[in-house]
Order: sequence, then structure tokens, then C-alpha cells
Amino acid sequence: MTALPLLDAEAMASFVARGFLRMDAVVPDDINAAFLDEMGDIAPPVPGQKLLWTYFEMMARAGVPEVAAGTPLAEVYPKGSALARLLELPVLAGAVRSLVGAAPVFDHHFLHVTFPPAYHEAGGGANVSPHLHQDSTIDPRRAFDIQIMYYPHEVTRDMGGTRFLPGSHLRKVSEAAIARYQNIRGQQHMVCKAGTLLFIHSGIWHGGGVNLSDRTRTMFKIRINPSQSQVRQFDVSTLVPQTAQRPIFYLKAPPPHSVEQILMTPEPWFENDTGRLEFLNRIKLWRYLTGDATYDADYWLTRIENRAEA
Repeated sequence: MTALPLLDAEAMASFVARGFLRMDAVVPDDINAAFLDEMGDIAPPVPGQKLLWTYFEMMARAGVPEVAAGTPLAEVYPKGSALARLLELPVLAGAVRSLVGAAPVFDHHFLHVTFPPAYHEAGGGANVSPHLHQDSTIDPRRAFDIQIMYYPHEVTRDMGGTRFLPGSHLRKVSEAAIARYQNIRGQQHMVCKAGTLLFIHSGIWHGGGVNLSDRTRTMFKIRINPSQSQVRQFDVSTLVPQTAQRPIFYLKAPPPHSVEQILMTPEPWFENDTGRLEFLNRIKLWRYLTGDATYDADYWLTRIENRAEA
């Protein structure tokens, strides 16, 4: 059996720091076409029909199976189906193995469809974006789930692709408290080619966009739980052993590229004081994933763990 292409240490560090991993146009065209065919055609707008009813009708016709939470991921989709073939892609399977470990478990899936203005006009509803939210407000674990967002067709800027806030995944908040935030410095919108995959940490702040085009936008999401250890599941041969802390604050030249540099790069929305909490949380998550309880970046945890004996 061919070994899976696991994520390297820098890709893992980027996921730890930013909460997402993006792979553009990695799903073959034949799988994209098969998926859209299995989902079925979307009926044209009907005057007076509420959009929610149109959505329910579409879901009833779509070739998405009803699956119980806790089912082994390998058993979720019928053999040969587009979604089964999607999960078998080495690039996807390697990322899943790196992030959640062996024998991942299915949590849920959903077919997200964002309709163009004609549907809202026909149904008499407002064309507004879903609110920004965090899925894991009640999740206190250091361990984490991932969500795979699959874009089977090209998404242009006016189609209202998924928006998300890099680096927000480790800040636990009330979903209602951030619902009113619509534009935060550093947020990203998915504008992508067909066959693009977005892997996100289950805690990242995200939401849909407004579709202002004349085409329906489709995205399929799968949430996956770990069932075994997530420790050292990535390509640890690329992990450079840490032998000492690097100089901080007073530097005469830009620091070299490294895991530490990735973990210590702030996001545009970070504040000077509370943003430091994100650095602490990143280091704690890196310790968890590497199994190294003594790892530190720029002395952040060491200085608060160092308890001199009286």
C-alpha cells in the first residue's frame, strides 16, 4: 500500500496558528462533475414560494445519504460514489490522517447552497449573509475536530464564498456575541477554482457570504472527529528538534523561516495585549500535537511556568 502524503511540520504549524489549510483545485474534474450530477438539478425560482421550501425540495432530491453520527468515516458513502472517491484521494486522506489521526469518525455533513437574488425576490425574502459564528463554543477539549469544505465548482467573488477569520479557532466565545460582526480585519473569503478543499479547525469563526451572481453556489461540508490519538500523526521527519530558544524583541535582522516564526506570526485582528493569549494557546496546541510537553516558542509559556523554589 502506498504511504499517504502526510502534512509536513510547517503545514501543521500553519494549521495550529491559523486554523485552516487550503488546497486549491486538487479534486479532479471527473469527481467534481459526478458530485454535481449526484446532487441533482436545482429547480428554478417559483414566484411566491419561500426559499426554505425550495431548499428542502432540493435536499430531498440530492444524493446525500442519511448517516448516523459516530459512523466510521470509511463506511459513510457508497463505494464508487463521488463522495467516496473524494475521501479516497491521497491528498485529502493524508491531510485527514495528519490532523485527526487514524480511523476518523463521521460527525455530520451538510449540503450548503447559496441562492442568487432571483430566488429571494421570488420568495419575498431578504438576500443577507448568514451570521458569523463558531461551531465549538461548548467544546473544552485540547483535541479538536476538523471540517472539510469541498467546492465542486468555481466560486467567484460575487457568489459569496465562505468567509472565515484566520487565527480565531482557539478563542472560545459565545456564538451570539460574534453574530453581529460582519467584517473583521484579516478575514478571508473563498474565491477559488473547482475542486478546492478547505480544512478548518472546528473552532474557527466563519459564515457564508451573500450571493450576488446569477448562479447558485454549492459547497459540501463534512465534520470529522478523531477516534484515536492526534499526537505525531503528521510527517515528523520534517520536525526540526528545538535545542534552544531564539532571541526575541531585540533583533538585528529578520528571523529565519521556522515553526517558531509561523506560530508567532500575529493575525491583523490581534490586539497588542489580548493577542498574546493566542500565542499561548498556539504553543499549547503544538505541544499536544507533537507530544512535547516542554516545547516553547519565544519563551511565552516558560516564563509563566517557571516557579522558583523559595
